[in-house]
Amino acid sequence: MDRTAGTTGIPVTVHAPAGPVVGRRTGSVRRFLGIPYAQPPTGARRFAVPVRRGRFPEPFDASRHGPTSQRVPLFATTTVPEPSVPGDDILNLSVVAPAPAAGPATPCPVLVWVHGGGFLGGSPASPWYDGRSFARAGVVCVTVGYRLGVDGFAPLDGVPTNLGLRDLLLALDWVQENIAAFGGDPGRVTLAGQSAGGAAVLALLSSPAADGLFRRAVSLSGVLVEGEREPARRFVQRLGERVGVPLSRAGFGSRTVERLQRAVIGLRDELDDGTIPLGPVIGDDILPVPIAEGLAGHGHDVPLLLGATGDEFDCGAAPENPHPSPYGPAELAAARAAGTRVTDTLFRAACPRVAASRRDAGAGTWLYSFEWPSPVLGGAGHCVDIPFFFGLLDAPGSARALGPCPPAELAAAMHADLVGFVHGREPEWARATGGAGDPAREYGRPDAPLVADTTGVFDPVVRTAPSARAGSGVVEGC
Repeated sequence: MDRTAGTTGIPVTVHAPAGPVVGRRTGSVRRFLGIPYAQPPTGARRFAVPVRRGRFPEPFDASRHGPTSQRVPLFATTTVPEPSVPGDDILNLSVVAPAPAAGPATPCPVLVWVHGGGFLGGSPASPWYDGRSFARAGVVCVTVGYRLGVDGFAPLDGVPTNLGLRDLLLALDWVQENIAAFGGDPGRVTLAGQSAGGAAVLALLSSPAADGLFRRAVSLSGVLVEGEREPARRFVQRLGERVGVPLSRAGFGSRTVERLQRAVIGLRDELDDGTIPLGPVIGDDILPVPIAEGLAGHGHDVPLLLGATGDEFDCGAAPENPHPSPYGPAELAAARAAGTRVTDTLFRAACPRVAASRRDAGAGTWLYSFEWPSPVLGGAGHCVDIPFFFGLLDAPGSARALGPCPPAELAAAMHADLVGFVHGREPEWARATGGAGDPAREYGRPDAPLVADTTGVFDPVVRTAPSARAGSGVVEGC
């Protein structure tokens, strides 16, 4: 199997219920990469509910990233480096954990990270998701791969819906059974993600199928993807015509994942309507009701931290920005004030709406807004908050998105806030309820303290924003 270059370091073995796993230790950080949590979704298992992986009969070499669901990048240029790794074992996860200290060990809280990419692309093998800073802060970090696009979310005849979410549920179940062997506490799991990953977090927080699998939740730039089956079926019907197959399991199963991903990209570019053509759909056992409705009835014992960047896909027209804004500076300022941009009506609108749905949640909801303007992108763009929250300003590719001198003190403060939340501490700022003047923590606004508590930053979108549904939201992602 072709995999990425191996991790250097001292071999270290963990004996988990899943079997012996051999990773690498570098200093105080241990990495166990590409651990399969399910059988490869190939052959009869393709377009089927994921099947739990059996116990490894021999030590599993976890020194390199495993295969990724993404075969073809969504865009020629992406903000987050998103390597594609070939191979069939795409349902894998990686664990980055602190090296055990001498003496009795106290189990560490766990952060489970879901990558973004519009449910069509993205990669858990991105260097932006390396958990070393979390491990040094006493957190076990798990990054998860799941099925994307047609294989993960196409509503085909005879195929269970929301397979990508079912993959994530099985991964969370694996964490419950195995993470103690890596030094993690299965009773203190935080589920977190960004963009499509943040949307998946909100979806699972609303789902009865996820009850008890995580105790805290974090959604970065997540949207309320409340897709309905028929719009997605119409897209898949056109896709089937393009690749010459019927709208069935057998038909799409006769085409390779790579061919289907290329066809999806081609059809998306042809339609050029900025939609999310495939993603979670409502009306099954995973998402029986719309997500906002589900959030009103589930997860009230799960504290939630969520927010968005100030500009998402509406950054200025900086030369290196892969998705420049159509607005000039004056138009951008006016649109932002009115709350009428894609950023406001899709991403930022989700924040007060989720807070309102969870108004009665005893565990609490906290909002943040990332406002630091990247000099490269010309604004606080989609994905640029990730290296700050991960404490990885030196990650490969960061300078291309953030410029040569991003503020280290801002990264330290944001990373500390997230680490504190994962450790179980209540955020320092007040809870949100979805009403006008809601409090939020604001990060990096020009001409203001790098970290400041504020009110009303989400007010314009409270008044103007519609809900986001699959088939009506932007697909461009990290």
